[in-house]
Amino acid sequence: MHELSIATAIIERADALARADGTDAVSKVTVRVGELSGVVPDALGFAFEVARDGTTLAGAHLVVEQIPAQAWCGPCAEEFSVGMPPFFWCPRCDQPSNDLRSGRELEIAGIEPLTA
Repeated sequence: MHELSIATAIIERADALARADGTDAVSKVTVRVGELSGVVPDALGFAFEVARDGTTLAGAHLVVEQIPAQAWCGPCAEEFSVGMPPFFWCPRCDQPSNDLRSGRELEIAGIEPLTA
């Protein structure tokens, strides 16, 4: 389960960001996970709960924002959902697209310090 190594990396990075801001405890970490990132949000949540023990994020809650995969169709000049498994053909004009606009994200979107 590669989500455990991803959760560990999120915890390490969130801890470093919190410490840089002068915070020694975090209550919430928000991450953006794209539909095509290869990360299973539920597995990431479970891995986060396991990996946070004994860290400054021990009491932190993980919020996962799921980002849908969207592609751009040049001929139609509009965005369309790629879906899962991905299908890169425009549903309107039936032309292929190679312009993926979203869906591969895996990033920390925010960290909230623990307030007393």
